[in-house]
Amino acid sequence: MAMYQAVPTLNAELRAWKRGFRHVAGVDEAGCGPLAGPVVAGAAILEPGRPRAWWADLRDSKMLQAPERERLAAAIRDECAWGVGIVSHEEIDEHGLTWARKEAMRRALAALPVRPDVVLIDALSLPEYRHHAIIHGDALVASIAAASIVAKTTRDAIMADYHPAYPEYGFKSNVGYATPEHRRALDEHGPCDIHRRLFAPVRAALHARGVTVRVRGLDVEPEPVAALA
Repeated sequence: MAMYQAVPTLNAELRAWKRGFRHVAGVDEAGCGPLAGPVVAGAAILEPGRPRAWWADLRDSKMLQAPERERLAAAIRDECAWGVGIVSHEEIDEHGLTWARKEAMRRALAALPVRPDVVLIDALSLPEYRHHAIIHGDALVASIAAASIVAKTTRDAIMADYHPAYPEYGFKSNVGYATPEHRRALDEHGPCDIHRRLFAPVRAALHARGVTVRVRGLDVEPEPVAALA
């Protein structure tokens, strides 16, 4: 799927501010697609009375080069209210990816120094908050873009920290995504401790080794090796 490219605006925040909502939080998650590691969500509140020049540089984190993401992440952490929520690979396997995405967002919002008056979310719904779900929100809404930057830079740092323990998988460069090199390492070495057993390529690598996989309360028996050829 092609990424949706746009320049985020403050239109959604302005509508909320005009209605009297001061603490308008954007929230977004990173790490849904990787085969390993956590899902991480970020939350960020842009202060209406304190505009910053760097707000104009905000983009969906996927559209930024790493140095620009890091620069903006530092500015967000220095000058905004922000929070991070992390859901481990074990929790993903236990509860599923949809639950993990929402739970990471809940944890990020709970980590904010203030409870938001309204939450702007990239496509999902969190009924316990007054919220507005916006399709392509990370590309269209400034505070969601800021949240996406916090989420991705945090998750990338976590995966880089895992790299020395599992260097054969290349987590420092692929951050857990299913690159050809990562898939080859998975086939050669089998899954490591932080791989998500919920995901089919990881289950296949375990099945090839005759390992029974327990995912979301179900025992998945290994398939015959010949069937995987």
